[in-house]
Amino acid sequence: MTDSSIISKIWNLASVLRDDGVGYGDYLEQITYLLFLKMADELNKPPYSKGLTFPKLKDVEGNQIEDGEICNWETLSAKRGAELESFYSQLLRSLSTEKGMLGQIFTKSQNKIQDPSKLLKVIDLINKEDWNMMGADIKGKIYEGLLEKNAMDSSGSSGAGQYFTPRALIKSIVACIQPKPLKTIADPACGTGGFFLAAYDWIVENNSLDRDEKEFLKNKTFYGNEIVANTRRMCLMNMYLHNIGEIDGDTPIKSADALVSDDGLRVDYVLANPPFGKKSSITITNEDGEAEKQDMSYNRQDFWETTSNKQLNFLQHIKTMLRINGEAAVVLPDNVLFEGGAGEEVRKQLLKTTELHTILRLPTGIFYAPGVKANVLFFTNKPASKEAWTKEIWFYDYRTNIHHTPKKRVMTMKHLDEFINLYSSKNINRRSETWSEDNEEGRWRKYSYDEVLERDKTSLDIFWIKDKSLTDLDNLPDPDILANEIIENIESGLSSFKGLSEHLDNDE
Repeated sequence: MTDSSIISKIWNLASVLRDDGVGYGDYLEQITYLLFLKMADELNKPPYSKGLTFPKLKDVEGNQIEDGEICNWETLSAKRGAELESFYSQLLRSLSTEKGMLGQIFTKSQNKIQDPSKLLKVIDLINKEDWNMMGADIKGKIYEGLLEKNAMDSSGSSGAGQYFTPRALIKSIVACIQPKPLKTIADPACGTGGFFLAAYDWIVENNSLDRDEKEFLKNKTFYGNEIVANTRRMCLMNMYLHNIGEIDGDTPIKSADALVSDDGLRVDYVLANPPFGKKSSITITNEDGEAEKQDMSYNRQDFWETTSNKQLNFLQHIKTMLRINGEAAVVLPDNVLFEGGAGEEVRKQLLKTTELHTILRLPTGIFYAPGVKANVLFFTNKPASKEAWTKEIWFYDYRTNIHHTPKKRVMTMKHLDEFINLYSSKNINRRSETWSEDNEEGRWRKYSYDEVLERDKTSLDIFWIKDKSLTDLDNLPDPDILANEIIENIESGLSSFKGLSEHLDNDE
């Protein structure tokens, strides 16, 4: 079967299941479970013969049943009808209590395909292929395609869209950072693993790796955190399908909240898009027995400021994670650039203790989660010094007069080619502005450290290009773009009001 026909069959089956009420997210979960079992079965046969062991069925208390059947692909694929559906449900529950990657893949797993005939179709589709012999690029393409479809299908603020960073943006960021072999890379909110995969591809495609470098890249390069069980399982499977990690090895993705404490990990690169949403909160039961949310602050000695602002906390945590001269590229919302109080102090400390050299202003309409106005901050960690390390900050405005939507007018890596070239990875000290008094439309401009300090609240929310839609009706974007931007602005405003409302309710 050709690569394209495999992808086509998987998509077609997803559509059939969707008609039965099984969404792309649920389908993706089941594909993950079944692919893992099938690939493990292949690895237990020649020429691999890895000797992977799977437990027998367990009872509801987690104890193995003595005469229970083995929870593996061979047993599952031999079942039919109601027996298949029953065994599959028991298998998922049994494997969810295992340790290592096996337990992480099956954590909180449930059977969402209740029709045994449809479940058998998925099993047969997977069973026809030798997945371990298939190229990592093809396996990855299939799975990444499902992840993106899932993000598009659940683009609301509570859906998978918030865990899926546009791959064109990720690849552009990696092309600027240009990670090197034998270096460690972390993402404290790794979602489905997009930054890891792009960094892996960059290192493989731009270096002739020896045996030690290949082994380091596969098993010792990547470290992440993802607290959402379903997203973490997708990340682990995504990485494994791209040839990162071992099926019987320890998981490089922790389920712990990265912000709770400094676990001592120090890395060469941090590439991240922390979760959207301004406040960190926990749900408690009050004296009246009602559930209510309370803002949660992380009191850490390595943080400059104690705050409930989630993005400011991630920014402080990422600074802690970096080795001296380690590099970071972090996607952050606009409020991090201009917010007063803790935000201003965090910005001042970041400018002093790191070299914050570049900020990319992103357009609206590129994320599947709506209402997002974001930027990418590029900085290098530095040793302690009396003088501020940041001397000048280069801004690239890819927002003003730029119009994208996540489905019809998708941003591609080509759209950011100019920025990547101007970023000048090999020598950021020899950059040249495209903005000048004679070319006020130039998108690449620098501001000195002193100029930034003089701004109100040390704001980094800097822009200079005139918005043509405000002055020239002939330059209005197409109706679909306008509609999308109006929706973005309304949802962004609603999100802010909701956060304010929750904060006021908790203060009463």
